[in-house]
Amino acid sequence: MAGALKGSKGGVLFACTLGNSVSVTPAVHAVFGLFLVLLTEAFGWSRASVSGVLGILALVGAITYPLIGRYVDKAGARKTLLIGVFGLSLSIAALALNSGSLVQFYATFTVLAVFGAMAGTPIFQKVIADWFDENRGTALGISAGGGCGIGSVVLPVLAAVLVQTWGWRAGYLGISAFMLVIALPLLVLLLRDRAAVAGAEAAVERDGMTLGEAAQTPMFWLILIALAAGAGGTTAVFSHVVPILSDRGFSVTTGTAVVSVFALVTSGWQIATGRIMDKIQTPRVAVPMYLMAVVGLVLLETAQGMPLLIVGGALLGIGLGGQFGALPYFIARYFGTRHFGSVIGAMYSAVIAAQGTTPILLDLVFDARHSYRPALVGVGAALLAGALLLMLLPRYGREAEGEALFAAGH
Repeated sequence: MAGALKGSKGGVLFACTLGNSVSVTPAVHAVFGLFLVLLTEAFGWSRASVSGVLGILALVGAITYPLIGRYVDKAGARKTLLIGVFGLSLSIAALALNSGSLVQFYATFTVLAVFGAMAGTPIFQKVIADWFDENRGTALGISAGGGCGIGSVVLPVLAAVLVQTWGWRAGYLGISAFMLVIALPLLVLLLRDRAAVAGAEAAVERDGMTLGEAAQTPMFWLILIALAAGAGGTTAVFSHVVPILSDRGFSVTTGTAVVSVFALVTSGWQIATGRIMDKIQTPRVAVPMYLMAVVGLVLLETAQGMPLLIVGGALLGIGLGGQFGALPYFIARYFGTRHFGSVIGAMYSAVIAAQGTTPILLDLVFDARHSYRPALVGVGAALLAGALLLMLLPRYGREAEGEALFAAGH
């Protein structure tokens, strides 16, 4: 079966989905809460000091994604992704070697963040964008949403079993072993750059603007601001669902259930978003998803019963899934795929920066007002502004004509 998939679209889609299932989101973020308490108990670190590594991940990602994206546009993504997965797995294993040094913990996470960016979702999405001309949105959604969703279920379960049996060090080593023994060999076998398979023909088809040319268009800034504001605000809410509901008198169990629905819908809706965008050829299909997230915010802050809170979590998941699903699709449609890595690297950098700062802003508002409500109003306003910016995007066909004129002028 693996031989039949080698060098095919199906094989590449499987490889990118698998790669996303062992990327930083499932392999680090999804298991972070499991190790947080264990590390504080083992070494006496404060929870805030352990959580500081999430800031390192955001900062390193924001710096390195544009550089990595530019490199893979020139040299291909396969080698970078394989090195990234290999290095990420070893970095996770290295966490098990810590003997109580917080400096060592931070240094290991800095290295981990670099390899994690090399094997990051935007780089896998570049491979998908190159390979898929038809049903591109669906393939992008399956790769990112399906991959990260599956990995965020499998890896925490694997880690939890190992931790309960042999301790926290075994949890890190088990995740690393899964990546090295199962994921990496399949990626070596199935992951291919389209240019390496199709040769010159692919180079002709892969047309598009450079990052500098894209940045001169209004579409670039409309997309960047709309998605950074939307994804930044919605991600901040995701990380604060439990305290928001706890402050309203709901149990941690209720908050956890809402978070679970939020996460599952986010993953599934990335696939749905891609399919919708393949079928309905207008960027405005993302606007209702932003508006549903606003309704989800209202329910999170006002709903009195579990059913409505679950609906609120689902609507917020639709918003976040729509934002992540729309980003690579918009880039491919407006700016082409030849310099896809550079463009998505720059935009993803802005999204990561927003995701790193907005949770802090939420807590600053809470410290000042003793309530998350003013912050949630601000997030709602950002989502509405993002929806308005997306309404200003031109139709894909119209932009294609503009791109041709741009190219002719150069």
